[in-house]
Amino acid sequence: MELVIEHLSKTYANGVQALRDVSLTIPTGMFGLLGPNGAGKSSLMRTIATLQEADSGSIRLGGLDVLTQKDDMRRVLGYLPQEFGVYPKVSAEDLLDHFAVLKGISNAKERKESVTALLQKTNLYDVRKKSLGGYSGGMKQRFGIAQALLGNPRIIIVDEPTAGLDPAERNRFHNLLSEIGEEIIVILSTHIVGDVSDLCRNMAIINKGQVLLTGDPLVVMEQLRGKVWRRAVDKDQLPRLQQEMEVISSRLFAGRTIVHVVSDGRPGVDFEPVEPNLEDVYFARIAEATRAQVVA
Repeated sequence: MELVIEHLSKTYANGVQALRDVSLTIPTGMFGLLGPNGAGKSSLMRTIATLQEADSGSIRLGGLDVLTQKDDMRRVLGYLPQEFGVYPKVSAEDLLDHFAVLKGISNAKERKESVTALLQKTNLYDVRKKSLGGYSGGMKQRFGIAQALLGNPRIIIVDEPTAGLDPAERNRFHNLLSEIGEEIIVILSTHIVGDVSDLCRNMAIINKGQVLLTGDPLVVMEQLRGKVWRRAVDKDQLPRLQQEMEVISSRLFAGRTIVHVVSDGRPGVDFEPVEPNLEDVYFARIAEATRAQVVA
């Protein structure tokens, strides 16, 4: 089973072009859609989820035309949006049962079995009677995954799922997503590089509505091997380095600024080689696209 997106474009009424000729093939398993805020990730997810129309292009899930067979798509889709609201005074068990009814699970026995199984799967069964208003952020996200799994979907979309979670809850959520992604398509849309590197064997980087890169994270990192260099500099040196070299990132460490530079050879005697990671790939592609737009 594959989700095939071809030449998808979307411009909003205010003139913002959110998607520019996007083409992706997404196989079964965890797929990471990585990009900064405002890159077009949520626009793409909303279009796949049949929540908005595209201006042009196509989306197919197997033999299903997603853009024209919206009701059929919704029957096989699980969706956890970035902003997922709950009724704070309702218990997890009762609200999940309500969602199951809306999903079309009309048989009471089947519905109870499904709700129980999903609460156990998301490690919420012991707090199933607790009002959702008393849940932590991570517990609410796991409840969001439980409702997305109702009806045995063939594809699940999760939009910025770990933003704001503490490290322990983020690990729990990663383990849950990894388990789910063994059998169905799971699209993880995020600006957090670590989520993609930890979970996904396939990924795409998107920025300003355009796909900049696709592939296996391990493969794209290998392509930068021997080309990433690091140096500590004083803050007032950074502007000059940015003019002279391809600086892809900078961050503070112990009061000094650490810069990463992409270069085929050592860019200076004070630079040391760095084992590239997905963050380096991400920043390098964003920087490359930005430079291309300036030149154009």
